[in-house]
Amino acid sequence: MTIITKNWFKAAGIRAIKTIAQTAAATLGTASVIENVDWRLIVSASLLSGLLSLLTSVAGLPEVDERTGKVKKSLQPQDQQP
Repeated sequence: MTIITKNWFKAAGIRAIKTIAQTAAATLGTASVIENVDWRLIVSASLLSGLLSLLTSVAGLPEVDERTGKVKKSLQPQDQQP
């Protein structure tokens, strides 16, 4: 069972944004010339991939503990030692 919390939204949002950027870069890379880019296709494919990423995140995120809804310690930024 997934607990949807602020941490879940943050982790799922970060994943979705990364997925959108990756899809846009991959779709843009298929155009041979910048003038031939179908921007509507790039935007629609990228937004769809972001939506699918969010829906997939409902099944669970490795970054968020499903029992507590908190970010797992192994994935939190560590304090840097001098």
